[in-house]
Amino acid sequence: MATPRRLLPSISLLAAFEAVCRTGSTLAAARDLDLTQGAVSRLIQNLEIQLGVTLFLRDRRRLVPTDHALAYARDVVKALDLISRGSMRVRSNTGGGTLSLAILPTFGTRWLAPRLSRFLAEHPGITINLGTRVKPFDFEEEGFDAAIHFGADTWSQAGAAKLFDEQLIATCAPGFLAAHPLSQPNDLIGQPLLQLETRPGAWASWFAHHGVGGPVPQGMLFDQFAPMIQATIHGLGVALLPEFLAKPELADGRLVAAWGEPVQGDGSYFLVWPSVGAWYPPLQAFKEWLLAEAADPDRIEYLPR
Repeated sequence: MATPRRLLPSISLLAAFEAVCRTGSTLAAARDLDLTQGAVSRLIQNLEIQLGVTLFLRDRRRLVPTDHALAYARDVVKALDLISRGSMRVRSNTGGGTLSLAILPTFGTRWLAPRLSRFLAEHPGITINLGTRVKPFDFEEEGFDAAIHFGADTWSQAGAAKLFDEQLIATCAPGFLAAHPLSQPNDLIGQPLLQLETRPGAWASWFAHHGVGGPVPQGMLFDQFAPMIQATIHGLGVALLPEFLAKPELADGRLVAAWGEPVQGDGSYFLVWPSVGAWYPPLQAFKEWLLAEAADPDRIEYLPR
C-alpha cells in the first residue's frame, strides 16, 4: 500500500527542519542551506501544516523544538543520511558499484590497506569507501554494506565469514627486556601490562594458559592497537599483540617476544554483512577475494615503518 503523500515531506522541508534542529536557529540554518531566513521559516511552517503537528514553539525570534520535533529529528537525520549515501553510490558508480566497508582501525591500516590495490586491480569498476568502527553497530542505521569484526559469530541479523583466528604474543621493547629479565610467566605479574579496551580478559586468559592464577595487575589502557604498539616500542610495558599486527616490529627488532610462544586469543576476525544485502555484487566479489587473501599466508604484506 502506498504511503500517504502527507507523510512524505519533500527533501527541502526535511533539510530545513534538520538544519534548524541542528543549528538552533532559522538564521544559522539559512546560512547553512544558503537560503534566506524567511525562506527557512516558511519551509518549517509548511512542514508543520503538512504533518498537522506543531514542531516548534515560537519564543520571540527563537524556535524551540518540541519533544515531538526532537524525536522526529532523529528519524529525519537517519533518512537524510541514507539518501546521501545512496546518492554517493550513484555518483561514484563507474560500472561495478560501491562497497561501504567498516574496518577495525589497526587491522585496516596494517593488514587490509596494503592488499586493497590487488582487489581494485581485479575489480576496476568497484569503488570502496572505508570507515572505522571498533564495536558492533546497526547496519540499517549506519548504512555500511559490510564490516570487519573481531569476536564471535554473534552479529545480529547478519551473515558472517571467518577470516582467521587471533594469535597473541607477549611483546616488549628490547631495552625493557634487558632491564627486566623474564624467565617464566610469573615474572610478568610485577611488570606494567598494557591493556586493550576491547580485550579486557586477554591477559587473564594468557596467564591461565600458562598455569598462573590470581588477579591480573592493571596497566595503561588503550582503545586501539596502534598507540599500544607505539607505547610498547617506547618501553612503557609489556603488551599482548596479535602476531600478524606486530610482525613488522618483531622483524626489524623494535619489539621482541617477552616470554613464550603465541597463544590463541578468545576471538576471531570475521567479515560480516546485513542479511538483506547478501546479494549485492560488490560484496560478493569482495568476500570471495578477502577469503582468498586470508587463507594464503604467503601473500601477507605490511606497510613500511
